[in-house]
Amino acid sequence: MGKFKKSWLVPAAMSVAMLAGCADNGNGNGAASPSGAASGAASGASASASASSEQSVADKAFAAGKYDPPIEISTILMPTTYTNGDTKENNVHDRWMLDTLGIKLSKDTWYPAGSDQYKQQLQLALTSGEKLPDFIQVPTDSVLTNQLIDSGEFMPIDELFDKYATKVWKDHAAQHPELWYPFTKDGKHWNLPIMEYTDNDDTLLWLREDWMEKLNLQAPKTIADLENIMDKFKNQNPDGLAPKDVYPLAISLKNNTNTWMGGLDWLFGAYGTIEEQWNKDADGNLEYGSVNPGAKQALAKLQEWMKKGYIHPDTALWDEGKSAEIWTKGNAGVLPGANWVPDWPAPDLLKNVAGAKYKAYPVPAGPDGKIGTKWQNSGVNSSFMVNKNAAHPEAILLYYNYMLDNLANPAAGSPYEHGFAKGYDWDIVDGQPTSDSAKIKNYNDKFPFITGPARIPDLYMKTLVKLADGGKPETPYEKQQAESRKPENWYAAKVVMSQIDVRKQNYFTGAATPTMISKWNLLRQSELETFNKIIYGKLPVDAFDTFVASWKANGGDQVTKEVNDWFKSVQQ
Repeated sequence: MGKFKKSWLVPAAMSVAMLAGCADNGNGNGAASPSGAASGAASGASASASASSEQSVADKAFAAGKYDPPIEISTILMPTTYTNGDTKENNVHDRWMLDTLGIKLSKDTWYPAGSDQYKQQLQLALTSGEKLPDFIQVPTDSVLTNQLIDSGEFMPIDELFDKYATKVWKDHAAQHPELWYPFTKDGKHWNLPIMEYTDNDDTLLWLREDWMEKLNLQAPKTIADLENIMDKFKNQNPDGLAPKDVYPLAISLKNNTNTWMGGLDWLFGAYGTIEEQWNKDADGNLEYGSVNPGAKQALAKLQEWMKKGYIHPDTALWDEGKSAEIWTKGNAGVLPGANWVPDWPAPDLLKNVAGAKYKAYPVPAGPDGKIGTKWQNSGVNSSFMVNKNAAHPEAILLYYNYMLDNLANPAAGSPYEHGFAKGYDWDIVDGQPTSDSAKIKNYNDKFPFITGPARIPDLYMKTLVKLADGGKPETPYEKQQAESRKPENWYAAKVVMSQIDVRKQNYFTGAATPTMISKWNLLRQSELETFNKIIYGKLPVDAFDTFVASWKANGGDQVTKEVNDWFKSVQQ
């Protein structure tokens, strides 16, 4: 689902100072030479002084906001769509990059056929000693990340980030120090985090609002309120459906229950834990949420709901996408999902069920007043590592700075007010600028940006909340969101932000620990089987206690120790 979301959250951006002006904030536009940067990381003060001297030379080369003469870099570019006669070797992005920044791609750039092929190519290059590009996007794989760090082919990025990163980038990293955890080793940071919209995956409950209105029901503030609503949806269905045809709660039990659609994090959160992730306990240590006592209470409630027919008996076979279908077909009234449900799958509900309406509600509290949802997004979409032999290691930061300062939230009147490239993602039609894909010949908004689209983490949700509050869209970005996002989406964002303090973060983002490697698959299999059997009534609720004891004895306690050792190491 992550790929889907990123495709429709159209990038926009900020037109503040050009890169040449960043030096005033300590973000000077310079470059470390390959020898200076590498030896600076390895050899101490004298090498650092040498690197600084060579950086000043690069600062002058970039003083006008672009490299003059142009430089060449190599990187990774995944497959994209080309139109208007463009090719991977000659396209609107690469022409823009050369004209605007004085950067062009060298023959050593990789063009893998897909993500799987890229991962294989990267692993093969590591084992064979093949030359690696200057800047590589790191797949979301903690084991591979650590292999890359240990390879000795890449430099720590601390000095580069301190010297070159633009203010919005630095501010976000300072506000979310946990974003560095997956990239920290030996007290150094090895990956440049590329930012993503925050708060975009938080769980809400999407209810059939037409059913709520016809039954004269109020917002569910507690789990007990929600149970009453589900009972009415099933046994007094406003559409006249027989009870046997209504399973009010649409969830997924096939893979993960702490997931992006049809998840159950909100129910476990009502009993003080979030399952399938590592939460902080009262002492600040990490604990696996699925073995917290609150998980037993959540499982008891799920068993009760299964017996009452609130959950479809085939749910154990359903993945996330399948869990939404019972809701869009009109046979469920409650779908746990994120703020973007109005874009998908809600249109299918409106198509399938005449007169259907839907609305986002906050997650309800448990019997002791506890409320909780997952939160695994520290505003990072991907990351890049910098080859220790890169001639211009700063180039990736200067490129991304420009994207953030000019594309993420463009000012009115800027070259990017209507989009990135005229004739691609916007054009003049009938005398007026438009980004309507139906009106533009050869429309294309899939540009081969090295870092992907530039996004200011909190901008998306802030904009939707402003629109939900009746604010007039003023900036190009706000106007684009007002046009492309549905009012139900605006309101959902406001609901998310109203519950911003109830979320529990997954704090373990490192590589699999030694005991995880040898035992986690079996521990996880035991968890899934036990939980599903309890939910389906094939085991008593007290089987949870037996599961926890076995989990701890068969490696869980050792995994917990190793996870906490890692957590302490990345916080130093």
